Amino acid sequence: MKYTQTTLNKVEALIEEAGYIVRYERGSFQSGFCILEDKKVVVLNKFLQLEGRINTLVDLTPQLKINAETLTPESKKWFADIMGRHQAANNEAANNEEEQSNSPE
Repeated sequence: MKYTQTTLNKVEALIEEAGYIVRYERGSFQSGFCILEDKKVVVLNKFLQLEGRINTLVDLTPQLKINAETLTPESKKWFADIMGRHQAANNEAANNEEEQSNSPE
């Protein structure tokens, strides 16, 4: 995945199409998402660099309730890519954990 403004725009568009509001605020907090009075809001620290913004949104996307059927074709493609990366990372972590538990000590 390339760390460009275009990539950030596409990931933001995907999240916004799913009904979330992406906001950049300043403060001493970790990026994350929250639901305030039934409003879906993703809040990121505005001082994050481009790469940090993209990584945070990509890391948060699997945790959001997103109905892929409601997305545009381009956003569906991005969603599938992000979910594929998430699944691959989970599989790798599970394999590493299994290898460690099976290794003799």
